Amino acid sequence: MKIRRVLATAVALAVTTPAALLSVSPAYADAKPAAQTQEKQSKPTIEELEEAAAEAQKAYDKAAQAKAAGYAELEKTLGDLTEAGGTHPLAVASAAAKQAAKDAAAAKTAADQAVTDAQAALDALPEDATEEEKAAAATTLSEAKATAATAATTKTAADTAAAEAGEKLTDARIAAARAYGVLVKAAEDALAVKVAADAALAKAIKEAEEGEEGGDCEPELDLTSKVTGLPDKLVAGTSTDFSLRVTNGSDQHMDEVLAFVSVHATDKSGLKDTGKFFRLQWSTKSAPKWQNADADDYIDGVGALKPGAHADVKLRLTLDKATPAGNGVAFFAADFFNEDGSCGGAPDLDMYEFDVKAAGSKPGKTEDVKPSTTPRPGNTGTTPQGSASGTPASTGTNGSLAATGSSSATTPIALAGGAAVLLGAAAVFVARRRKTGSDA
Repeated sequence: MKIRRVLATAVALAVTTPAALLSVSPAYADAKPAAQTQEKQSKPTIEELEEAAAEAQKAYDKAAQAKAAGYAELEKTLGDLTEAGGTHPLAVASAAAKQAAKDAAAAKTAADQAVTDAQAALDALPEDATEEEKAAAATTLSEAKATAATAATTKTAADTAAAEAGEKLTDARIAAARAYGVLVKAAEDALAVKVAADAALAKAIKEAEEGEEGGDCEPELDLTSKVTGLPDKLVAGTSTDFSLRVTNGSDQHMDEVLAFVSVHATDKSGLKDTGKFFRLQWSTKSAPKWQNADADDYIDGVGALKPGAHADVKLRLTLDKATPAGNGVAFFAADFFNEDGSCGGAPDLDMYEFDVKAAGSKPGKTEDVKPSTTPRPGNTGTTPQGSASGTPASTGTNGSLAATGSSSATTPIALAGGAAVLLGAAAVFVARRRKTGSDA
């Protein structure tokens, strides 16, 4: 009988999480969606999920628009830091003040040189020079000194004005960068809710079509998975080999153990999924030839595991040469299924963050990579699933779901650095499901 896993936390999250997550600065207050509240239900209907998904989409669209507007405002203040130059009034004023200071400096240099030349001309007068010639040379020197004094005063004032204009522009840049940072976080939050809502709706529709009942799987803390050899930087156009050891540390025999491996990545903006450039392959002792990971992210070459036994899975992650630079995350866990219908798995996912570098870059160091665990709220059932292709995960049917906090390394001026973690976080809002056709 096919095993059915309940939506639980993912559904509750998609329905009860407010769509109005955009806490933005007053300058972008018009980007805030209206607040949405909804009664928490143990089992929302498809209509309610459709409404939640629609509201989440609206919130994300507004957040994305606000983020784009915030970045445009930030660009206006960048001034001489960009090729086009800033268009913000303070950027224009700063550029003009700098040019005035430059012109004043040139004028002072020319005036000083005129003084030097006038003095040299006076000193070079012959002994038999007339009084008129001496007087004219002296007058020229006097006028040159007066012009030089005026030029010096003008330069000092221009330098002061340029410094003040620069300080005002710097303050404006900082304010715009902070406001943009808030908008980036708001867009990330809105995207996470949207992905969760879409996944919950899709799975609810699938379950309604199947109309199947079944038992929930139980968490198994002693079914562990450990990764070795995964670097902290992956380079476009290269392949990386690493390994995953799945260990049955429990006292029960497991008839079928499936390893779970899910990779997510985006470009530097954090908004464009780059999963199509990734290819994940695996091999095991029982299946030594390299095989492509399927859409369900499960690897079925582990087989049965006795108490205390382990199995190793070789993994190869290949990045197309055209893979854009950006950020990524990889999730690892394991599930088991027994012939008597019992099932379970690791209640948490191990998450590894990595950078994606352009072709020709220096590869990363494997010893620098440290996994972080993404626990789920309920700790029942098995953990969530994403997609081996790098796309946001589809909803599973287990009794509870993992949740993760996005460890965003976003800097204010960057478009959305670290947003690969966002997609990974969105993936853990939905459930891992067993690969179609292998259910007991």
